[in-house]
Amino acid sequence: MSRQMSGTVLGPRARNRALLERQLLLRRVRRPAAEMVEHLVGMQAQEPRDPYVGLWTRLEGFDPNELGRLVAGRQAVRSPLMRTTIHLVSARDCLTLAPLLRPLLERQFWTGTPFGRRLKGVDVEAVVVAGRALLDERPRTTAQLRSHLGERWPADDASSLAYAVHHLVPVVQLPPRGVWGQKGLPTWAATETWLGRPLEVAPSIDRVVLRYLAAFGPAGVMDVQAWSGLTRLREVIDRLRPRLRTFRSEAGKELFDLPDAPRPDPDTPAPVRFLPQFDNVALSHADRGHIAADAAARWPADGLHWSPLLVDGFVNGAWRLARDGKAATLTVRPLAPLSVQDRAALAEEAERLLGFLAADAEPGEVQVGR
Repeated sequence: MSRQMSGTVLGPRARNRALLERQLLLRRVRRPAAEMVEHLVGMQAQEPRDPYVGLWTRLEGFDPNELGRLVAGRQAVRSPLMRTTIHLVSARDCLTLAPLLRPLLERQFWTGTPFGRRLKGVDVEAVVVAGRALLDERPRTTAQLRSHLGERWPADDASSLAYAVHHLVPVVQLPPRGVWGQKGLPTWAATETWLGRPLEVAPSIDRVVLRYLAAFGPAGVMDVQAWSGLTRLREVIDRLRPRLRTFRSEAGKELFDLPDAPRPDPDTPAPVRFLPQFDNVALSHADRGHIAADAAARWPADGLHWSPLLVDGFVNGAWRLARDGKAATLTVRPLAPLSVQDRAALAEEAERLLGFLAADAEPGEVQVGR
């Protein structure tokens, strides 16, 4: 059966509609924010506003204060996890993912940043112990960590000492940063101290991969690795193979999926959807042709921070919100010509987004370019 199914080819539109269905981007639904965050196995959140936009575009009647209360109440946290980037995850997912991803953060510190190289010859284990003690004493900003650790190791680069703690101690960023309508400097605490619970001792990578497929499949081994930042996951997929259904991409790449996962008809209509600047739906595959295609080649090159929007399920536009006092302008740049129907749908959805992000704007304006 596995050999027979491995010959089934899924084209870009088939993979696209499967992905959108699982990402709740074909229709909005009514679900608790906490449940949605866990379904997505976290949301990229180095831009604190991003998870709010990501949930607004997926959930019917989303109240941003619902998510804000989860962050303030320690039921959801922002932590360096997948790809070493800040992700918003549930508290229990953080306790599972942090130990699984620790090798990634360690590797990134030693080989992917200059900080590890600058600490050559330093007793980094002692730095980690000292940093953990500082965070257990009370939450600290990076500047505070830099100051305290720099006093103890005055001959070494203080920034590298602080970043050793960021990478080698499981940490979370604390509210008010990440709470809707509030601001704050990035302030860190040890994950276990903040949550009052230990990290999971033997977390299951198999279970996490299955959850990835439920939210992002069908996908290949390299896709799972691109999402997580982990390597050598082929053996995990091979171990799970008897529980999975296999397909092929048009290029012949082997794809894996849960047997009963939804795979809609490729011609299923897909509505216009505005995504946050960093959304895992567009970042969690090594091959992004089934969601972003050649969008990167047509992306605005003006140095401003643009976010993607989906038209017919694919990244086919960019948007940004600019504030000038009370005034707000939401600018949309299509990346290709739009039909009259798509242009009208885009303008309507843009008005809704403007109302969500800038309800206090006087005036608020949507500008859709050609």
